[in-house]
Amino acid sequence: MEEKDLENLTATKLREVAKQYEGITGVHAMKKEELIYAIREARGEPQKPIKKEKAQTIGSLKKQIKKLKEEKKSVLKKDKKTITSLRRKIKRYRRLTRKFAKGKA
Repeated sequence: MEEKDLENLTATKLREVAKQYEGITGVHAMKKEELIYAIREARGEPQKPIKKEKAQTIGSLKKQIKKLKEEKKSVLKKDKKTITSLRRKIKRYRRLTRKFAKGKA
């Protein structure tokens, strides 16, 4: 299989391919990008770095919360779908700030 073929496969099929290689362990806990990386590494092919999420800080999360609150105020009351999605995002960011605070304390 070529590089493009691996990217087109689903995660379940990638797990089946990864099981064929002895050096790959913990296949079921891996995400699609990690599976592709592990398969290429086992084959000895050139690697593309895995994308990692940006490290967030409490300050950056609070800025995002403020932006979302302003956006929520500007949305009309009739548009309930966007209001609920914004409310859920705000709630998610608040939880993240609490997790960061606990981890750093």
